[in-house]
Amino acid sequence: MTDPFQYLEDLDSPASLAWVDAQNAQTRSALDADPRTAPLTADILATLRDTRQIPYCSEHGGWLYHFHQSAENPRGVYRRTTWDSYRAAQTAWDIVLDIDALAAAEQVDWYLDGVDHCTLAPERCLITLSPGGSDATVCREYDVATRTFVAGGFHFPLGKSDIAWRDPDSVFVCPAWDDDQLTESGYSREAVLLQRGQDWGDALSLLALEPDAMMVSAWRFLDADQTPFDVIEASLSFYQKAYFHIDAAGDISQLKLPPRGELEAFSHGELLLKLDMDWKYHGTRYPAGSLLAIRANAQTGELGAATLLFAPAPEQSYVMLEATLNGLAVIITENVQSRLLTFRRAGEAWEAFANPLPHSGVIEFVDQPWQSDVLVYNFSDFLTPAGLYRYDLSSNAAPELLRAQPPAFDATPFAVLQHHASSRDGTPIPYFLVAKSGIELDGNTPTLLYGYGGFALPMMPYYLDHFGKQWLEQGGAFVLANIRGGGEFGPAWHEAALKEKRQTSFDDFIAVAEDLVARGVTSARRLGIEGGSNGGLLVGACLVQRPELFNAVVCEVPLLDMLRYAELHAGASWLDEYGDPDDEAEGAALAAYSPYHHIAPATERRYPRTLFTTSTQDDRVHPAHARKMVAKLHALGQPALFFETGGGGHGGNTAQEQTAEELARVLVYLYQQLLDD
Repeated sequence: MTDPFQYLEDLDSPASLAWVDAQNAQTRSALDADPRTAPLTADILATLRDTRQIPYCSEHGGWLYHFHQSAENPRGVYRRTTWDSYRAAQTAWDIVLDIDALAAAEQVDWYLDGVDHCTLAPERCLITLSPGGSDATVCREYDVATRTFVAGGFHFPLGKSDIAWRDPDSVFVCPAWDDDQLTESGYSREAVLLQRGQDWGDALSLLALEPDAMMVSAWRFLDADQTPFDVIEASLSFYQKAYFHIDAAGDISQLKLPPRGELEAFSHGELLLKLDMDWKYHGTRYPAGSLLAIRANAQTGELGAATLLFAPAPEQSYVMLEATLNGLAVIITENVQSRLLTFRRAGEAWEAFANPLPHSGVIEFVDQPWQSDVLVYNFSDFLTPAGLYRYDLSSNAAPELLRAQPPAFDATPFAVLQHHASSRDGTPIPYFLVAKSGIELDGNTPTLLYGYGGFALPMMPYYLDHFGKQWLEQGGAFVLANIRGGGEFGPAWHEAALKEKRQTSFDDFIAVAEDLVARGVTSARRLGIEGGSNGGLLVGACLVQRPELFNAVVCEVPLLDMLRYAELHAGASWLDEYGDPDDEAEGAALAAYSPYHHIAPATERRYPRTLFTTSTQDDRVHPAHARKMVAKLHALGQPALFFETGGGGHGGNTAQEQTAEELARVLVYLYQQLLDD
């Protein structure tokens, strides 16, 4: 069947651009013209620019580096300071690179995407720059000492390339600037070793994948004693991977690891491996979700004995680790809150030891300086603003509080509760409710329910800075759902909603919504839902399946056309997650829930007025998903608002003004739908 709205997949056609302009104008009239929008935007922007906000840093060569945006530098500056200055009442910053000045000089809409300092020569770094916030970037070598891009240095054109230091005079390059370098997913298919001063044609090709693979990347692990372990990660699909060791001559050999696992670090001669499947190794079966330490020869890649460091209980899940000079720090979740596990090297073995960090809220690693036992981490929860701490694993001293974010609102009237809803199959689904203490259960509290449910990503508590002041203090409640498809409880929790089982995520989310109504927290009139990317698919599906249950839907950078998603931008890389539309069984499952294909006409079923947002520069999830959904909703008489920003990309990499405008627009929409009578 011909899709009458397929023309909206063309980003540059006059008809498509005219449609976007018309929709943006209507949304500005409906939301931006609301008298609450301007003061909200100003207030959010003031919070973003509050000089008391924590400047998060990474340490390289004794310097602390930080990326800072302000009214004077909306694109931002990359700057540095010393530990003494950072601890002082007033920090003296030295600007390393001014992105605003660079954008003006080159007349390109540059945003900083990342900075990779060479571990052994930290004054040299690879700067990645994004035009308009897209995933595609350029990469250039930069000299911090001279504040200049290196003449004749490493320099790579626009593409979704992956580039990493090997040593000060060579880099691993996975190129993605020409079509013949790409997989069908749009990522690099080849790993190359390039020496300084070497012509690209003379670089050493290490491994080339078939076009139907997903992507390849390569990097160097450095042990604390500077022993290197060079690896290639060949992603055959989103979750199926093969790892290869690279020896000193550039020859590769495949590491005998399971197809579903992640190499996390190389420390004290051992590879740290997270398992995403059960694995039998040397006669022992290790469960999915475990963390192993495996002896590995850095010269040959030969693997030896394995040690089990962590095996999850039913309520636990591995998150990440940092390998320090003499130890390991491992973040796990326990009942959807963080816990830190710590290990020290004792002879040839790892020894667990207790640490003083809390077993509540969320712990996030911010930095782990090279060749030290120091951890710099962030701690927060829904009502506790972030605190930045420094903790030395080799010391018995308590963590040092470096900075504390100022409270954005008075948290004393509010409480956090954890409830469970029963999903369609009887599985208890946990969710957090943040609301006034002793909330009146009269079904009249405006409530925003947020979810994601995909790609094994856990939804953890986070400080409700803007929403605390602009939503909780206005009488609203906030709910975070921990539905299946996410990573809150390990691989099985994720796999319960993979491919043909995707409806499970939607059922879980709907169950939480129904539980909120049944408890008397809210009602359909006062209940809104929000999600972005995969979460946009989630709320889009719930919109068409249960429109009577919600009165507001915020659908951000979403996937919605699940029969063509694999043809749009990076969609082909997600076949492992959603399934293949061309496969009979998987295609039937996709067709059964694809939101774009299940819109009912208003004469049959009324939908709440929904807000869809996207970005022209989103080169991960094509803006056509949101465009086509809104066009079809309108054609069938359903109410919908649409706004497409020119920049920001999928991850919202943009100036603070645009961030404030976007959040204010969402808040005003929620006010109109859920607060206003």
